[in-house]
Amino acid sequence: MKTSKLPLDELSINQIYNEEQATYEVPIYQRNYAWEKEEVNDLIQDVYDAFSANKPVYYIGTLVSFLKDDNVYEVIDGQQRLTTINLSLKALGITPRNKLTFRARKRSDITINKLPINIDLLKDYYERKKQLEKNFEQIDIQLKERGIINGYNFASEAVNEIVPIKNLTEFKQYFLNQVHIIHYKVPKDIDLNHYFEIMNSRGEQLEKHEIIKARFIEVLDDDVAKEKFNQVWEYCSEMNIYIQQKYKNPTLFGNHYTDFKLTDFDQLPAVDKILGKIKIAELLNEPIQDVNKVGKEKLDSFQPIIDFSNFLLVVLKVTRMHEDDFKPSEFVLDDKELLREFDKIHRFDKDFAKQFGYNLLKAKFLLDNYMVHHDNDVDKPGSNPWKLQFWYKDDKQEYVRNLDGESKAQNKLLQLLSMFEVTFTARQRKNYLFYCLQYLFDHDLSDIERYSLFVSDLAKKYFHDIYLIPENLNAINVPTPGSFDKMIVKQQTLDLTIQNHDNNFEAIYGNGEEISKGIPLFVFNYLDYIIWEKYLENLKGEQTKETSLQRIEFFKHLGCSDFGLDVFNNFYFSRTRRSLEHFYPSANAIGDETSLNQSQINCLGNYAMIGNDVNSSGSNWSPKTKLLHYLDSSGKIKLVSVASLKFMIMMQICKDNEFKNRPNGLEWNFEDIKEHQLKMLSALSFKVCKL
Repeated sequence: MKTSKLPLDELSINQIYNEEQATYEVPIYQRNYAWEKEEVNDLIQDVYDAFSANKPVYYIGTLVSFLKDDNVYEVIDGQQRLTTINLSLKALGITPRNKLTFRARKRSDITINKLPINIDLLKDYYERKKQLEKNFEQIDIQLKERGIINGYNFASEAVNEIVPIKNLTEFKQYFLNQVHIIHYKVPKDIDLNHYFEIMNSRGEQLEKHEIIKARFIEVLDDDVAKEKFNQVWEYCSEMNIYIQQKYKNPTLFGNHYTDFKLTDFDQLPAVDKILGKIKIAELLNEPIQDVNKVGKEKLDSFQPIIDFSNFLLVVLKVTRMHEDDFKPSEFVLDDKELLREFDKIHRFDKDFAKQFGYNLLKAKFLLDNYMVHHDNDVDKPGSNPWKLQFWYKDDKQEYVRNLDGESKAQNKLLQLLSMFEVTFTARQRKNYLFYCLQYLFDHDLSDIERYSLFVSDLAKKYFHDIYLIPENLNAINVPTPGSFDKMIVKQQTLDLTIQNHDNNFEAIYGNGEEISKGIPLFVFNYLDYIIWEKYLENLKGEQTKETSLQRIEFFKHLGCSDFGLDVFNNFYFSRTRRSLEHFYPSANAIGDETSLNQSQINCLGNYAMIGNDVNSSGSNWSPKTKLLHYLDSSGKIKLVSVASLKFMIMMQICKDNEFKNRPNGLEWNFEDIKEHQLKMLSALSFKVCKL
């Protein structure tokens, strides 16, 4: 029977590190030591403030450990604080009797044991640094842990700056005896996974993904495999940088970092063999924090489209797709269900752990290099912030390059993937990401044209077989959970064959005869993509004058006069396009002889996508007033106006009507709405050239 009582002790730092014989072992599933200067400085400052105020006890936090063997405690939670205390003791000239060890981390063990312990060195910062360098001069650079060295330096600097020399002896005694920690000693007979989950639900323990990591490492049967898995996990968890920037090894990604060469987990090089060379000066030269900062600035960072926990679910779904009894439509891509989905695995053994580790690394490589990223700048006119680039290395440097240069396949993929992303911003609704990664796992990565066709077919499948089938939609025309997998995943494989050929859009979304139940964002985003694709196939790159037949036909299909090609050339799916607005305002829809009614304005023909940064008062402007605000007198288009190509077409129709002797206030009427809707539905059937 599992125990439900968690024994705890209130212990001084002296009892933790000097009196009660113990070894504290940091397991490999815990992160490397990572406290920065400010955190270490705050700890020393807080203790000194308590010392100055003569507080009898200062509580520094909690330590949760699991009793493995006699006097050997595996640190479950609190290792960052426990390590900082160890480093602070050494900075104070105190030798801890009890050991702090790092399981399967030789670098960390060697580093923490080689730190100098001599209070006299505190009088001269540079002398201490010389002693530090001397202690490490015979040690291979690959066996030095930068984080621990930095932490020791931060603690030494904090003691120097905060504690006056005259108070140093008394402060040491206070630190040892009056600084207390609450030690939870988890008994041997407790279910650790269950314990992790309970503590996590109370906000007092590991994050969910760290619990999953601990489970995986536990089932691996040797330290080498544990080290490999731990490093894969840690590197992949940094979602905002390319994985090749972490694993700089040609055996993984080739000489140019563009190929995924592994076929299984066991081919991963041992951890020590893939450590980069670091000069001793980078570890020791002052200021240390600046060295770290420089190192970080060298990385090419971006804004990831998914967080790590939800990414783990996508990888788990890819991993389980080969199981005959796996039901993809019942799988939940929501990190709230992270533990539950991992609990469903039938054989959580070392083979599954290795397969998942391999798939995690490959999926991160595919995510970084074959899916879009948003750069770190804000959206601005004339510059597409979405990038579809891979990490590349030549003889001289490392940099990012477009996946397929400036080809049509590259341009289509960039627009399609960003269209999906701005539509499905909720990270638990990224079915499209799963489908793309599943495709990339199974196909030749060099065939970019085929990949482009796949994503294009996926968008068509969404439109025809999900959004145009009433059974897949709820009461407000939003796809129901599981409807995507139900239509796309057949016998554990992806099937993009169109099943629905009815395409009766108006039967579902209305034509102005009755109020629509709602039109999803995907419909508007997909429509804008189709219009842009028509431009790409017929006009982009061509020296087409306004009088050319090709250009005249293009705008004729759109139902408006020519408003230039710059709008199409500069178009991208801005993340600001989150608002759906009535072009003819809802406030004016009274339904008398001179105005439209609510049924007439609530249809595709009167809706426009706009940026969410537009003043809310604009929703009550008349169509003509909107022209004056969204287009300046020179005709140049503002960013908010080009949030949607459809919106531009509607405004151009309204401008055209001003020259047709329409009475003032009737530049946009129900006949315009119906005609525009028919043109847009026709646009969805544009025939475009195949790659």
